[in-house]
Amino acid sequence: MNFDEIIDRVGTHSSKWDQMEPLYGVSPKDGISMWVADMDFRPPACVQQALEHMTAHGVYGYFGGDQDYKGAIQWWMENRHGWKVDAKAITTTHGLVNGTGLCVDAFTNPGEGVVLFTPVYHAFARTIRAAGREVVECPLVIEDGIYKMDFAAYDAQMTGNEKMVILCSPHNPGGRVWTLDELKGVAEFAKRHDLILVSDEIHHDLVMPGNKHHVMAVAEPDILDRLVMMTATTKTFNIAGSHTGNVIIPDDALRAKFTTRLAALGISGNSFGLEMTTAAYSPEGAQWVDALTEYLDGNRRLLDTALNSIPGVTSMPMQSTYLAWVDFSGTGMSDKEYKKRIEQDARIAANHGETFGKGGETFMRFNFATPRARVAEAAERLKAAFSDLQ
Repeated sequence: MNFDEIIDRVGTHSSKWDQMEPLYGVSPKDGISMWVADMDFRPPACVQQALEHMTAHGVYGYFGGDQDYKGAIQWWMENRHGWKVDAKAITTTHGLVNGTGLCVDAFTNPGEGVVLFTPVYHAFARTIRAAGREVVECPLVIEDGIYKMDFAAYDAQMTGNEKMVILCSPHNPGGRVWTLDELKGVAEFAKRHDLILVSDEIHHDLVMPGNKHHVMAVAEPDILDRLVMMTATTKTFNIAGSHTGNVIIPDDALRAKFTTRLAALGISGNSFGLEMTTAAYSPEGAQWVDALTEYLDGNRRLLDTALNSIPGVTSMPMQSTYLAWVDFSGTGMSDKEYKKRIEQDARIAANHGETFGKGGETFMRFNFATPRARVAEAAERLKAAFSDLQ
């Protein structure tokens, strides 16, 4: 595993590299792409070998027999997260944005509210609104430099029209690994207001050393009658193009509602994604992830040091993910000014904070899951772009 290898992704139908110029005005010829949340690394060899085995066979028919696939998921969750998953609880979707949309469709009606703790992953709100539901934003608060939840304020916001709450755990973009007490607080909030709780844990394998992720199903087993767990290999192993995710629902009645919508929409897994997942959730995949998180932690320290050296710029202390969440409010600049410096002067494409909802307006999100030399170059460019503040 060579995370330092520079892999040219330009011209490969890479959203991250081939869409940066149309969206941000940053040319891939001299720019650095730090926006879309995928990595510039190859997946572990076991995943590549699984695909090579498929192509060597040369027949791509319908996938049948998912025992190995579900067994791999069960093995991973028990060995990596201490969570024993019943095979019958596992359903497969075309990624977790698709899983989110299916949850909204199965468990809410048009006009009803879905609660988000914002700022949060922007696809949640986009999907909810597209389905004709109301996005109910419960803003996170910053205490001691990191995001916390204010349940008293959230209780006061509820009207009774809300039917679901989506938790991003670990949190994207803030990088929080929620504590057991915080997870119990979310569960109690869901019970108080009779909400279906969807826990999106797509980043749960990408935890920085010294931190511990807690699976909601384990942290609060008393909520299983209203809990929907969402997990995937896609972020962990950089195989997002496989569009394969798992919606794991322990409760039989709740799961029946979900599988009815799956059947009505004719959704089933694709063979490539299922084979890749089976290969990834293995001892070899686990060894690769351990090496990856150590490497990402080094990238995090490098970028954070540079960003926090710029007067008025603060990178939120990160416990998980590979996404730095950076506040530019202390510079006193307008968003137009600091975006210009990042995109035109430093030639870096990064996500605009306002797209993540309330509380994100003065932030930018930087993806540092790329070879360290590129992170170092980005760090120098950012310091130069704001050098007049020194």
